Amino acid sequence: MIRKAIGNDNAQREFYLPDAVAVARQCGLQAGVILASEEEVMGINDRVQLADAEAAMQNRLREQAMRNGATLIAPETVFLSADTEIGRDVRIEPHVVFGPGVVVEDGAVIHSFSHLEGARVGKGVSVGPFARLRPGATLQEGSRVGNFVEIKAADIGPGAKINHLSYIGDASVGAASNIGAGTITCNYDGYAKHRTEIGENAFVGTNSSLVAPIKIGAGAYIGSGSVITDDVPADALALGRGRQVEKPGWAKDFRARHKGVKTGHK
Repeated sequence: MIRKAIGNDNAQREFYLPDAVAVARQCGLQAGVILASEEEVMGINDRVQLADAEAAMQNRLREQAMRNGATLIAPETVFLSADTEIGRDVRIEPHVVFGPGVVVEDGAVIHSFSHLEGARVGKGVSVGPFARLRPGATLQEGSRVGNFVEIKAADIGPGAKINHLSYIGDASVGAASNIGAGTITCNYDGYAKHRTEIGENAFVGTNSSLVAPIKIGAGAYIGSGSVITDDVPADALALGRGRQVEKPGWAKDFRARHKGVKTGHK
């Protein structure tokens, strides 16, 4: 009733709080006074004021995280969401951004320049630096996601390692598995997403492409530089690359031809 009585017939089409006093008096109600800090009642009428309000909120969230037992090395460079959950003895290095829906459990380390959104980071997990956790990423206890690694809609098992330059999407990685640098799960065929399942204690060599849908068995090895399109049984070695070919003297002859010199090689 009071809201309707206040109205918003003004240039800004806003409901002004001071008008509530006059309306309350007309209704025979009493108006009281409460003292508050400027931050509590600050107005937001433009983008500058919005940035000021965000800065005030970030300071509150950072202080709350630290008082609850987290260590922020450079608090002013860490940006949190209102729903960010951070456990005790978590260490957060400079320049980390937490989007909505992030949970970080006790003892985890978030290294510099990482971006997390919709992700769960388990106990003792190490993330980054320069890591990106997208919605649906779950990192179980003791796992590691290193520099320039992107995880999306994937479950990373306890103690698994994805240390360098990889994309793991729509996947599960078993406990204690090792994913080599440059590995990607090829999860999108242009129309639909497909899953990659990697068993525990598997070893995926560097620069491998796992073309989903696909299953890599427990304890299996994937040779470096492979493109894997079929399921790999447990404890098997899979290689999916062209055989190396050598042509002795070819390079010397190639250079000579470009310099106009005749050689005996063909």
